[in-house]
Amino acid sequence: MASAVPPDAADPHLPVLLRPLLAAVAPVSGVWLDGTFGAGGYTRGLLEAGAERVIAVDRDPLAFEMARGWAAEYGDRLVLQPGVFSRMDEYASDLDGVVLDLGVSSMQLDRAERGFSFMKDGPLDMRMSQAGPSAADLVNAASESNLADILFHYGEERASRRIARAIVRERADAPITTTLCLAAIIESCLPRARPGQSHPATRSFQALRIAVNEEYRELFEGLMAAERALRPGGKLAVVTFHSIEDRMVKRFLADRAGQGGRANRFAPETERAAPQFILKSRKAIGPDDRELAENPRSRSAKLRVAIRTDAPAGPVDARAIGMPLLREVRG
Repeated sequence: MASAVPPDAADPHLPVLLRPLLAAVAPVSGVWLDGTFGAGGYTRGLLEAGAERVIAVDRDPLAFEMARGWAAEYGDRLVLQPGVFSRMDEYASDLDGVVLDLGVSSMQLDRAERGFSFMKDGPLDMRMSQAGPSAADLVNAASESNLADILFHYGEERASRRIARAIVRERADAPITTTLCLAAIIESCLPRARPGQSHPATRSFQALRIAVNEEYRELFEGLMAAERALRPGGKLAVVTFHSIEDRMVKRFLADRAGQGGRANRFAPETERAAPQFILKSRKAIGPDDRELAENPRSRSAKLRVAIRTDAPAGPVDARAIGMPLLREVRG
């Protein structure tokens, strides 16, 4: 078996909740798909835990460039697949497991030129695929009402209208093209953060990143694709990092496990279809004290795991699982 960096080694790209994930899906065997390859932490963990093969999917070309130094160690046990996880059922079928880590990779956050972080100055980009419209395009072209909707619905930013108004006012003088310029505009609209509080721009940057990469649509379609791609008995493990993502995953799995309530409580009870998933646990799994000490970025992470049944895949209502729906996104 090839040698890989141990999951608990000191590593700037330490995968979040890897230990509890591997414990929850044990025993690991057969063919797995890692839909968010990133720096390869989950993929290596699965291969070391006993997966015969892992299909590693990522839309960021940098992910595969960074893997060149170690991917060959696994030979044909590792398949690098450029693309998006919402199309995973086009890449594989009858999978034994699917893993999705919905957080932004540290290799993206830590590189100023990618434009994800408000802690370093860089171009206002935020594109995971490094293609298509950027965050700067969105910030400088979207209407004020569209910007406010994105900040509120995608970032749960209560000062969304105030921030959108400030952005539109500032861009009238000059385009907003850098991360620190945008962060300063947002900071001017909000109270100064107290010690221990998150940066004032956190929610807004999250919202814009989600909009640029269409992350909620990708998650919604990815969950349905996983349902189609998994074999009976196959395992789905999803790690989320904020409340909207977790709500979508929680409601999707509850609905597919036959635990979703009626859309109208006055409607007559109807016979439910056979469930497509069995929940491994009703409650999400969070980081323990050891992980929090090793990786502070794990503090908001939640893991949910479910087992695929033999019931046929079916349609899902995006509204029923809490997916934010906006009339306009890119402006």
